[in-house]
Amino acid sequence: MRLDVAEARLRFASVPVARLATAGPDGRPHVVPFTFAVGPDPGHGDHIYSAVDSKPKSTTDLRRLRNIAANPQVAVLADEYQDDWDGLWWVRADGHATILDDPAAMAPALALLAGRYQQYRAHPPGGPVISIQVARWTGWAAGPG
Repeated sequence: MRLDVAEARLRFASVPVARLATAGPDGRPHVVPFTFAVGPDPGHGDHIYSAVDSKPKSTTDLRRLRNIAANPQVAVLADEYQDDWDGLWWVRADGHATILDDPAAMAPALALLAGRYQQYRAHPPGGPVISIQVARWTGWAAGPG
């Protein structure tokens, strides 16, 4: 069954990890799992925020950041898999991403992330922050769960 926007947003925000899809200037897709928080941006609708944190990475020149700089259109996918397929669902948020690197601009997003993830309270991310203005929520569920 198709999910309405309110139910799609609620389910999306309930999972701890989603997948961020970007594409670079060459059109090649790039998908990575990421932690996130959903929050309103007054006057601008729903936003999804994620921060570059201190988890080990092979480089700080992250492909997702380069892709967003070249092509800000992104998609984010959250889902639930269960062996009982009546519990299956997925939600996709399509939107426009920007990179925040000013400490004042990052502060509200970092506060949302710290409120959601205990690890960020102990070790606040240094950023930058990916800010996605959601243009469209879509989703599907096998049942009403």
